[in-house]
Amino acid sequence: MERVGSLPPLQRAPWVAYLRRSSAQEAADRAALARELKSAGLDRPLVPPSGPGARSTPVDRPSEWYGTAEARRIADIVVSFQTPAGGWSKNLNLADHARRAGEHYAGNNLSRFLSPGDFDTPRDPDWNYVGTLDNDATNTQLEFLARVASQEVTDGAAYRASFLRGVGYLLAAQYPNGGWPQVYPLEGGYHDAITFNDGAMCETLRLLHRVAEGARPYTFVPADVRKRAAKAVEHGVDCILATQVVVNGKRTVWCQQHDPLTLQPVAGRNYEPAAQSSAESATVLEFLMDLPKPRPAVAVAVADGVAWLEKVAIRGKSYSRGQLQDNPDAPAIWARFYEIGTDRPVFGDRDKTIHDNVEELSPERRRGYAWYGMAPRAAIDRYRNWRK
Repeated sequence: MERVGSLPPLQRAPWVAYLRRSSAQEAADRAALARELKSAGLDRPLVPPSGPGARSTPVDRPSEWYGTAEARRIADIVVSFQTPAGGWSKNLNLADHARRAGEHYAGNNLSRFLSPGDFDTPRDPDWNYVGTLDNDATNTQLEFLARVASQEVTDGAAYRASFLRGVGYLLAAQYPNGGWPQVYPLEGGYHDAITFNDGAMCETLRLLHRVAEGARPYTFVPADVRKRAAKAVEHGVDCILATQVVVNGKRTVWCQQHDPLTLQPVAGRNYEPAAQSSAESATVLEFLMDLPKPRPAVAVAVADGVAWLEKVAIRGKSYSRGQLQDNPDAPAIWARFYEIGTDRPVFGDRDKTIHDNVEELSPERRRGYAWYGMAPRAAIDRYRNWRK
């Protein structure tokens, strides 16, 4: 709120309103759980089942499967774990059991490697990722519910109502400038950044775009909600264009996180520097190329983004088990992070140090993160036909 207070008056009002809504929603969410604890005579919330998260709500089954008893059983569990705000937490096994009175909405998502001053230390360890877009959460649950609700053999009223609450959650979480935080209501820290990491923002935009189109399985969505979803998508595209990193007057790509107010690159976890990110940028480019009627500005953004990815591709190397090795026959790969302005690959460690060589990292970080990958290849290959 202090930072918002320094904005020009016309920009300030929508941010003040957003922050107040977020705070009020968090208070309501906490109060709902507190009432359940009191009613159940519990001192601490029950621990929900951890597990495969979004994979427990599959969205790739044949259409008829979503009309089965098993799909409805999972859908009932999904509805039970929806937060009062309308979202879901991550890393929950939503195929296990329906939420019990006094059971927390979120499991233990605390890092096992926390140190003093760690960027991953939550403001409240007992209230962490309560409603998030991280790890495919919320968007996947909404897709699953829509598929079950659309089956003729299903009395889908409860699933449709839950779905519409979830869409309302996504619309409420969108920042005034069109971006999305990783966690809503806002949790603080890097979670408040506009988040491209793990496809959080692009997955949200894809879902809202499908909602706006109203095709199956979203035919039950009311016209006014579809209209709001379409507006949110346009606003989200505006944010994508505004956050594309410009170096020496030339558009490049995106970072994993951008500051919600300035739109500038910001760090995430200790080992995630404010740097251009190849994998997340490839996801952004794929989304932009999926738009049915891209604006001229989108075409420029895609062309410049693809050109940058082609420029920084690493050839004649392969990466395995934390080591980069010479391999003249290997396909092109990309570093996860590139220093803005120099295009040099950079690597972060848990102690917040930045390195030029992946082999300088601690063994745990060297092997525990995707420092190189091939994700941009698909976007580059697709661009050739899309451009035509």
